[in-house]
Amino acid sequence: MAVDYTVIVVYLAGMLAMGWWGMRRAKSKAEFLVAGRRLGPWMYSGTMAAIVLGGASTIGGVGLGYQYGLSGAWMVFTIGLGLLALSVFFSARIARLRVYTVSEMLDLRYGGRAGVISGVVMWAYTLMLAVTSTIAYATIFDVLFDLNRTVAIILGGSIVVAYSTLGGMWSITLTDMVQFVVKTIGVLLLLLPIAVVKAGGFSEMKAELPTEYFDPLGIGGETIFTYVLIYTFGMLIGQDIWQRVFTARSDKVARYGGTVAGTYCLIYAIAGAVIGTAAKVMYPKLPSADAAFATIVKDELPMGVRGLVLAAALAAVMSTSSGALIACATVANNDIWSRLRGVVKADAGDEPHDEVKGNRAFILVMGVGVIVIAIALNDVVQALTVAYNLLVGGLLVPILGGLLWRRGTAAGALAAVAAGGLSVVGLMWAYGILANEPVYYGLLTSLAVYVLVSLATKPTDAAVLAAWRERLAGRGAEEAEPEAPVAV
Repeated sequence: MAVDYTVIVVYLAGMLAMGWWGMRRAKSKAEFLVAGRRLGPWMYSGTMAAIVLGGASTIGGVGLGYQYGLSGAWMVFTIGLGLLALSVFFSARIARLRVYTVSEMLDLRYGGRAGVISGVVMWAYTLMLAVTSTIAYATIFDVLFDLNRTVAIILGGSIVVAYSTLGGMWSITLTDMVQFVVKTIGVLLLLLPIAVVKAGGFSEMKAELPTEYFDPLGIGGETIFTYVLIYTFGMLIGQDIWQRVFTARSDKVARYGGTVAGTYCLIYAIAGAVIGTAAKVMYPKLPSADAAFATIVKDELPMGVRGLVLAAALAAVMSTSSGALIACATVANNDIWSRLRGVVKADAGDEPHDEVKGNRAFILVMGVGVIVIAIALNDVVQALTVAYNLLVGGLLVPILGGLLWRRGTAAGALAAVAAGGLSVVGLMWAYGILANEPVYYGLLTSLAVYVLVSLATKPTDAAVLAAWRERLAGRGAEEAEPEAPVAV
């Protein structure tokens, strides 16, 4: 295990070094929060794939493959579909807005009255996403070093908080590129073929397992539909995803780079399901499906390779955790704290250097809070379900309505957020947190209220819509011309 430990320690030290390097580049608000909006297609594709493919997609994806076979790919597959939809239909317009948060987009579209309430909902989502990603360190470090759960969370969380606080989005971008490469080598190029060979090949897998393990719809139509609602639509509106779109050098980079990342996610989804299916052949009676990834890595991979694959799992968790953390801090500072202090500004221009210190402080505070909550929280699935239900039920309709329907109004947007959010909370109390009905009916309620209130109220001011169209066209954002892309 000494070689495996060395691989992991070198990897973790490299993450901290990237944070230090990123600190030297983050000299303005735009550099710190959105990497100066200067990422080219290669870096953009890699970092976008890294942020959406976290611990749930890696460890959870293999676990679903262990439990359901090839149809276990659907959870991660719907994430890839959401990223493709975002990239093809919306990313170019989002990138041209040159804002920092989803709530700033809502303010631009509806006239500056939707920011705080939408910011609170988005903050709750990104906070829970960061917490659940941080909890996953306990599983990985337990396999690596047999560490206590609390110590594992503090160790993994502190590394992410350190490099995120130091360099902001630049540090996260650089570390995500490393994590993307490590995941590709560790999961796709090493673990996938080794698992299939160890299981005896596909013919042996088909002979050993029931036929439903190879049914593409074996997981169930209702489950697939719920995945689409939560994950595909969640990809369209999450602050953690949008903040990566804001880093693109141009709208073309956002569209084509995101399409490449979405396609990569589809491949990753199938790979995870195949690995899980192979694990079912080798270990038919594991106590938990989520133990499949760690078991096959620990028992079947040779020394050195095992360390690299575990580093890949660690990379998957860190990429999601860091992306959610900076999104949480950005929303807390720009959409909630600044508005409560009454200092929110109408444009998205670069701020003085002091803004970097403020955002850095918020990342540190939010990071410490995330670690504390992660230590105290036990039920990860319920926490993440609540976060996604609130996000989709409360914000999907106002955001997509603002992008697609000119007649939508600020009153309609605020009413939709409130009605959708309250409906989701009430239905989760009635049906149970893990039930499918809350997101179904909450989304329908939000849509109905948005349309009815928008039609019943005065249309959005023509000047606001004119300014909105200017921003969608890439004009009107008073921001410094980006520098040339960084060579990597």
